[in-house]
Amino acid sequence: MVDLSVTIGKLKLPYPTFTGSGCYGSGEEFAPFVDLARIGAVVLKSVTRLPRLGNPTPRLVHTPAGMLNAIGLQNPGIEWYLDHDVRKFAERPCAVVGSVAGFSVDDYAYTCEKLAARDEIAAIELNISCPNVAHEGETFACDPNLTAKVVRAARATTDKTLIVKLSPNVTDIASIAREAESAGADALAVINTVRGMAIDVETWKPRLGNVTGGLSGPAIRPIAVLAVYEVARAVTIPIVGQGGIETTTDALEFFLAGASAISIGTGNFTDPRVPMRIVDELEAYLEKRNIPRLQNIIGKANVGFANPYQFEGDEG
Repeated sequence: MVDLSVTIGKLKLPYPTFTGSGCYGSGEEFAPFVDLARIGAVVLKSVTRLPRLGNPTPRLVHTPAGMLNAIGLQNPGIEWYLDHDVRKFAERPCAVVGSVAGFSVDDYAYTCEKLAARDEIAAIELNISCPNVAHEGETFACDPNLTAKVVRAARATTDKTLIVKLSPNVTDIASIAREAESAGADALAVINTVRGMAIDVETWKPRLGNVTGGLSGPAIRPIAVLAVYEVARAVTIPIVGQGGIETTTDALEFFLAGASAISIGTGNFTDPRVPMRIVDELEAYLEKRNIPRLQNIIGKANVGFANPYQFEGDEG
C-alpha cells in the first residue's frame, strides 16, 4: 500500500487532502454522498470575535475559469458558535480544522484561544487575509510586521497546530512566509483568493455588491503553484497548497512545487467527491512509479528544495 499520510505540526493525517474554508460546510452537509473518512481534514468557515452579517448581495459571480466571491465573513460570532455548533464536530470521521479571522490583533488572539480550547478542533487555520481596521484597511497578510504580530499573538494562546493562510495580493509572498514562520506558524496555507472584480456591461455597475471580491478556481492555479514554489524555498515548515485544484494532475503540480498537502475549495462546488478521487488517483500514480510514499515526491520540481520527508532507502 502507498503511504499518503502527512504530518502538519502536531496534526497527523492519513491523507494529504484538506477542504477549503467555507467550501465544504462542516462536512456534515456532504456526509450522505461522500466518505468523510477518506478526507484528511475539513476546514471550517472562518469565525470572528463578533457576529457579522457579511457583505451586500450579490456575493457570487461566475467567471470563465473560476468564481468571484465577496461573502464578507458572515458568521454568528465565536460565542454563539461555541455554544451551538462546535460540539457536533466531534462526530466527524476526519480531522476538523477551525478557521479564525479578525480585525485586530486582540480579535485574533481572543477567538483563537476560545476555538482552540475545544477538543473537537484539531488545529487552527489563521485567516489573516482580512482588512485590519486599526491600520486604515490594510490587510494583515500584506505586511510582514502585521503578519508577525498576529501570528505571535495567536501562537501564545494555543499549542495546537497553527496554519497561517497567506494572501497572493503581495509583491513578495516569501518575505511574508518567513515572518509567519519566525512568529510561530506550524504550516502555511498558500494561497487565498486573488483580488478581482466584474462589471455588468448593461447596467454599467459592478456585479458584486461589495464591488470587489476574491477570485478562485482554475484561473488562479498557475499563480498558486508559483507562490508554493517560492514559499517552499523560503521556509522549512509544511505548506498546504491551494488554488484551483480540481484534478489529480492539479494536485501533483502543488506537491512537486513543494506543498506537503493540498486543499480543494471551489472544485467542491461542482463535485464534492474531488478530494476522494484525488486520493484514489494519487495511490495509483505512485504505485505505477513504485514510489512508496507521497512525501517522497514533495518539491521534486523545485530546484534546491530540501524535502524534509525523504526516507532513507526509498526510491523517487
